[in-house]
Amino acid sequence: MNDDNVFHIVLVEPEIPPNTGSIARLCGATNTVLHLVRPLGFLTDDKHLKRAGLDYWKFVDIRYWDSFDAFLEAQDERKLYFLTTKTKKSYSDAKFKPGDYLVFGKETKGLPENLLNLYADRCLTLPMPNENIRSLNLAMTAGIVLYEALRQNQNIGLQT
Repeated sequence: MNDDNVFHIVLVEPEIPPNTGSIARLCGATNTVLHLVRPLGFLTDDKHLKRAGLDYWKFVDIRYWDSFDAFLEAQDERKLYFLTTKTKKSYSDAKFKPGDYLVFGKETKGLPENLLNLYADRCLTLPMPNENIRSLNLAMTAGIVLYEALRQNQNIGLQT
């Protein structure tokens, strides 16, 4: 698989196994590469993780990184998009291209504040008119943003 022809989802220090399992299933279904950045908040043989991904794990291209710094050093920053609740720029305003990376922080804290400040122009959010709801589930958010990226690119890699 050529990394420039597909999208990438990056989970930085994910904590909740079912979220990661659901996102792995999403990645397998869409030919999207899944990057997991350690430390993980669970073991990869966790039963909840496996259950959420069902028997699709063999169809997922998963890449592990020992740290977020190691991941960032290996990337072209022009291909990175950071999802956060701490910006006003909507994900639907981005112009996604194959080879882009959709980066999500841990469920309880999100991405580091210094990173968001450094890449403020690369930060995106899902607008939510109900201010009583802070954020959506990580797996749901990943699915929404990924399918927008695929839609913008004539659903590359998807069979209808």
